Amino acid sequence: MKQISTRFSIAVHILSVIAITNGNDCTGDFIAGSVNTNPVIIRRIMGMLKKAGLVEVRPGVGGASLLKSPEQITLLDVYRAVNLIEDNQLFRVHEEPNYNCPVGRNIETVLQSELKEAQSVMEQRLAQTTLSRLTAKFK
Repeated sequence: MKQISTRFSIAVHILSVIAITNGNDCTGDFIAGSVNTNPVIIRRIMGMLKKAGLVEVRPGVGGASLLKSPEQITLLDVYRAVNLIEDNQLFRVHEEPNYNCPVGRNIETVLQSELKEAQSVMEQRLAQTTLSRLTAKFK
């Protein structure tokens, strides 16, 4: 079974580290140590967060800082920054079902409305949680 990319949880981890340390000494290597992953992965995800306007990355040993306050960053912002989903569809229906079958002919239409609703509910929930609300639970 294919899962939603771990980029989302790593991105939340990155932003949480930056928020809690106030960006002090928040280098890619430091963050990679917290996430326990390769610094290359951290740099790639931080590039996505930078492109989305969530972080500022200073080259060399400058580290990273948030461009918005933790109260202004929602989990939906993070999700959108790192989950490059095709055609804004979290769920995809298998391709080329048998159209001679009543199920195959109708599965995409019937299932897509349900899946779009599920994605909408998930996105609404992510929009309700801010980074500050999340990091407050760490202390």
